Amino acid sequence: MELVANNTIKEICEALVISDSKLAQVRDLLHQEIEKGLCKETNPEATVKCFPSYVRHLPNRKEAGKFLALDLGGTNFRILLIELTEEAIETKIVSKIFAIPNDIMVGPGSELFDYIAHCLSEFVHEYNVQHEKLPLGFTFSFPLRQEGLSKGVLVKWAKGFTCSGVVGEDIVRLLQEAVERKGDFEVDIVAILNDTTGTLMSCSYENPQCRIAIIVGTGTNACYVEDLDKVEMWDGDCREPRQVLINTEWGAFGEDGSLDFILTEYDRELDQNSLDVGHHIFGKMISGMYIGEIAGLVLRRLCREGLLFNGKGSEKFYERGSFDTKYLSEIEEEESGVISNCQKILDELCIPEYTEEDCSNVRYVCELVSRRSAALVSAGVACLLNRVKEKHVVVAMDGSVYRLHPAFHTVMVEGIAKLIDPDLEFELVFSKDGGGKGAALVAAVTARISDENDIDEHVSA
Repeated sequence: MELVANNTIKEICEALVISDSKLAQVRDLLHQEIEKGLCKETNPEATVKCFPSYVRHLPNRKEAGKFLALDLGGTNFRILLIELTEEAIETKIVSKIFAIPNDIMVGPGSELFDYIAHCLSEFVHEYNVQHEKLPLGFTFSFPLRQEGLSKGVLVKWAKGFTCSGVVGEDIVRLLQEAVERKGDFEVDIVAILNDTTGTLMSCSYENPQCRIAIIVGTGTNACYVEDLDKVEMWDGDCREPRQVLINTEWGAFGEDGSLDFILTEYDRELDQNSLDVGHHIFGKMISGMYIGEIAGLVLRRLCREGLLFNGKGSEKFYERGSFDTKYLSEIEEEESGVISNCQKILDELCIPEYTEEDCSNVRYVCELVSRRSAALVSAGVACLLNRVKEKHVVVAMDGSVYRLHPAFHTVMVEGIAKLIDPDLEFELVFSKDGGGKGAALVAAVTARISDENDIDEHVSA
């Protein structure tokens, strides 16, 4: 829809509109940072670290068997059992969610992994696979320094976890030791990965042309398939396929000041009041943890200047974080002119009085913030498409912002088309459950490659 607001409000919000030329500049700057991240000499100073995931093979639908997945990314974790048949004739998935008690989140690390092993035991016994040593893929959505496909060292905790004795340790080893202490089942933990890698693997099982995965949810990240020759940081073997999935960690893009030319006063205020000042600059303009607050900062300024609600806000409205990101989706999902959702939200925020024009202006601000987010993601995706340089590429998408916002997909498609090389084609595909199914698929592909190598060795012998 065409955005409308009075000239004064437009002037105040003008900085939230990023021109096509500036988006192209963002695209090119990201390319430069990726180059720095992949280079051994410049990686230490790069904001986009481009960690090799050690995942090199994509699914080819010849994977078969039973596989476990463990998806740990917050206060809940999920265990999945997936059974695959060749050519994907049939896929069976069962799963169960387990809550992590708060005392375990902040206690000794051994108790956390013992608890996970206990839940794994309960799960494999429930589905009667406790006597089978199944391959397991482990999605671990915390900052990791990956040192191999099945070795990842925790850099730091996040999301309320403070378990002692885990930072600096290999997560796979800690889980394997806990399984051995439990002693009533066995698993083969063949891979540890983050949720973006899982999203790409999950999508590529259904869409063989998938080469990029993007998550836009509470946080944001991207991974893509890179030529091994361009990855100076690579320390593994150089056999075929000469490619590896790169975990960009692009949320940190801009920490060196390179994105200051598009930052607004609202971005700077949000950053100064955040727990990680100066960090995750790109992520703070894009992801669900922050964009609601950016809209809230704009709306509070408009109210203070008498341009909204007749200058009368409320104590709740002025509280930091009170304007939730979900409000953007709820307000924008209604057709232009329909304001019932906006009215409900303003009532929740205890706004004493408001008009239809106020609701229209609130929507205007929400649309600017959400479209800026989608435009910046588009610039990032265009950068990756131009790097991959394949004629037609499927981009796997996941995350609550992408999934729930009514216009995000459309704005991205339009934005990417303006920024990619003219001979390239792309398709955005929603990839559901990448963290879980993707982890199991990494385990399945690892098992397939191991079997193929065994056959090759047998034949050559």
